Amino acid sequence: MRVIGPFIATVSLSIALLAQTPPPRVEIPTVPVNPADVASIDSIIKAFYEAISGPAGQPRQWGRDKTLYINSVKFVSMSEQNGKIAMRVRDHQQFVDSSNAGLVRDGFYETELGRIERRFGNTAHVLSSYEFRTKLDGPVLGRGVNSLHLVFDGSRWWITHAIWDDERPNNPIPADLLPKK
Repeated sequence: MRVIGPFIATVSLSIALLAQTPPPRVEIPTVPVNPADVASIDSIIKAFYEAISGPAGQPRQWGRDKTLYINSVKFVSMSEQNGKIAMRVRDHQQFVDSSNAGLVRDGFYETELGRIERRFGNTAHVLSSYEFRTKLDGPVLGRGVNSLHLVFDGSRWWITHAIWDDERPNNPIPADLLPKK
């Protein structure tokens, strides 16, 4: 126990220090918007999933991703930690900085399973269920629901907010958001 105790304390301190160290800043290239990505709700949702998906070692399409959102977009990830609901709010740069290393290192493919879409005038709300894996043909590692708020400015669609929550035993995906069997 004498050897393990100090080792665990050292590892715990290292983890705590790593948690305080901000991730490296990712340079997001400025790219022109692809009109096909933002022409319809279907196309912007398709681009939303494609931009962050790819094999290990391949950079994500962060420039393309950024063209999908208004400048002040907010990303809100919901989770449960130690039985308590946790919320993390980030802007686009913070989201990219915090997720890029893992997505590129491990690979990441997120695909849509089902969708509920509500539109009124030039606004839309999309609940889009997803599953993710690290290899295109690999096992599903998790599922959840993206809640996306969109606006149409007369010429294109924009995502104003992206909120998601992962599926867990006490938070199953509703049947109407899953593919019909």
